[in-house]
Amino acid sequence: MSKVALVTGGTRGIGAAISIALKNAGYKVAANYAGNDEKARAFHESTGIAVFKWDVSDYEACGQGIATVQAELGPVEILVNNAGITRDAMFHKMTPQQWHEVINTNLTGLFNMTHQVWSGMRERSFGRIVNISSINGQKGQMGQVNYSAAKAGDLGFTKALAQEGAIKNITVNAICPGYIGTEMVRAVPEAVLNEKIIPQIPVGRLGEPEEIARCVTFLVSDDAGFITGSTLTANGGQLFV
Repeated sequence: MSKVALVTGGTRGIGAAISIALKNAGYKVAANYAGNDEKARAFHESTGIAVFKWDVSDYEACGQGIATVQAELGPVEILVNNAGITRDAMFHKMTPQQWHEVINTNLTGLFNMTHQVWSGMRERSFGRIVNISSINGQKGQMGQVNYSAAKAGDLGFTKALAQEGAIKNITVNAICPGYIGTEMVRAVPEAVLNEKIIPQIPVGRLGEPEEIARCVTFLVSDDAGFITGSTLTANGGQLFV
């Protein structure tokens, strides 16, 4: 019987690539999304992947959403915490709202989602959790104090929870993508991409969402059962850790 994989932020960008890769690998996939009904509907129609709407920053909504997924597809055995937002501003101009919105989605969202499936994974003595962090959680980024703090927190969350899950055959790992050629990144003016961003990347190009998806597919597989608490960097050589 196919394992059930739940991907947050799973209908667009890196999340969509992850959802599709997991489906192609034989998993039953549920793709969560928060706001764009039109994009989610188009994703479902083009891929056949089930989509479910809730906000990962809301603990109760996560509980209700996961209950719906499990009623329709079965117990969640694989969780990919991919959902994330940006509210960029220089720190002296950053508002409390900009801070809290990013922290609540990009960090607290990991708690809200993982806490809901953790007991079931422990009872079944199996689980795979992959948290999508960021290169900016490793090195920091001007104008992204909120985002960098949240993504760095994701790494601490990963390392600590991995220690608790190991005895129950639950692995918890993180991936830190660099600049990936998503719709958002490709909307950056071409001159900025070519003159400021790509020259920082030793391989000389943006990453592709499918490259991050392949990392996820490996980490949730049986082949990766001895890997936990790890951070996989996929940034084209921009940062070595």
